[in-house]
Amino acid sequence: MKLASKHIAVIGAGINGLVAANYLQRSGHRVSLLERGERVGGACVSAVAKIDGISQDYALGASTFGLMQDFVWHETGLADRLQIWATSHPDLVFFPGDSQPTRMYGDIVDATTELAAKWGERGDLRAFFEDEERVVTFLQNGYRAGRPPTVEDARSELGAGLTSLWITGNARTLLDHYLTAERSKVKAAMDVCESGPVSIDEPYSAFIIPMMSSGSVFGGDYGFVRGGIWQITHELGRINRELGVELELECTVDEVDLKTGHVRFESPAGSRTISVDHVIFATDPLTAARLTGDPALIDHAGNERVLGTSGKLNLMFRNPVQWNDDSGAPGSDTSFRYVFATETVADFEAAAQAVVDGTDFVPGYFQIYCEGASMRQMGLVEPFDRLAIFFKNLGLGQSGEHLKDVEESVKDIILRYIANPDDCVWSRLLTPRDLQQTFGFPGGNIEHTMLVDGQAFENRSYANNRNRRFYQFGEFENASICGSSTYPCGSVAGTPAYMCVKELLRNLR
Repeated sequence: MKLASKHIAVIGAGINGLVAANYLQRSGHRVSLLERGERVGGACVSAVAKIDGISQDYALGASTFGLMQDFVWHETGLADRLQIWATSHPDLVFFPGDSQPTRMYGDIVDATTELAAKWGERGDLRAFFEDEERVVTFLQNGYRAGRPPTVEDARSELGAGLTSLWITGNARTLLDHYLTAERSKVKAAMDVCESGPVSIDEPYSAFIIPMMSSGSVFGGDYGFVRGGIWQITHELGRINRELGVELELECTVDEVDLKTGHVRFESPAGSRTISVDHVIFATDPLTAARLTGDPALIDHAGNERVLGTSGKLNLMFRNPVQWNDDSGAPGSDTSFRYVFATETVADFEAAAQAVVDGTDFVPGYFQIYCEGASMRQMGLVEPFDRLAIFFKNLGLGQSGEHLKDVEESVKDIILRYIANPDDCVWSRLLTPRDLQQTFGFPGGNIEHTMLVDGQAFENRSYANNRNRRFYQFGEFENASICGSSTYPCGSVAGTPAYMCVKELLRNLR
């Protein structure tokens, strides 16, 4: 018998809210999507730089595309609307004192040769990559099935040894098991503190490494969307409206009464109350908890570890960036580049933890995304070439406009690798404080939470006991949550929403 259509309110129109609304509407339900901003997108939106009277769009929040699941990309309709591209050139890595980069080859033989020659690596790289691939396949199969994670399932599929190494264990033990060179370990450890100051000695910190390789649009790699990554949320908003999703922008939700199913909000059209069968919070957990008014949920969300320590520097150049390391091969200007300020695990760990007490800036590593060069590969020539630099480690204390010394320091580090630094004509620094104030991220953390013991893998849930649905919010059977704080994480774009909806559709009555 066909299930009767339900009216479902989705609060928050970032990538997870948009994906949730898309799947629910396609399943025959009525969806009201409520967004506080003037546009959809959450942290996947653009801003405009004005340079000599010329406008140039750039990514305000997220910059690169890659961790979305291939099936989400196709099933939402995005694949039919947008052009994407990923470089085939190996990533380039620089440590202090390097005049030439180390190339991170995808081929295991080439990678083994390169790391042995450049870093003195004598470990078992083949076993590392093969075991990681087994774990990633396990994760991706779980994503596709919409199956909540459990350690028991991991042990059944992977065995106790791999589960302990790659999921429940700490990253230090994982890296020491396979690798010998300090630089190899530092490069692999960078994912652990990707959003917040997670120590490599914390239980479950190992899990972050395969999780950050579990996207499938580019086979675990990263790429770009023609025009900019914000085209994803912009276009998905358009698709959803065509499907019949009822979108309310500039909408302030005042109250969610889950006992009555009433959602009260203010919009430009005035105050309204809608009656719904289910509410999905595609927000951070503290916002969701406050809307429900549930003291236990507020206490739970308010006591999570949520500190973010990542910064972003956007740069604009009058002419295409010319790299000192450029091999001259076509498209070599599109390589992802990684610049490390430390070269031992001890120094890397110390730098990651140093800003926890509020210190403004301790250099850790810098990821350089060549956005402008990648746009040109897709046939789009923009007024200015643009780079996005995602870097560590920043304290939560101040906004970018008040840290001009940090902005200049990071610029100086990046421009050393560029042959035409004088062509840099504009920059903007975003700090964890900016992320908190602009996007509402708790603690300035793009994942909304830290991936630590009690908040990772099977514990990345807000159901109040194991007998509830994994994505259920507290004790409320008519509420779910699928924001960036939920499994697997916000970086695995749209996957929390897909899994949440799959679970919900199995349980709707």
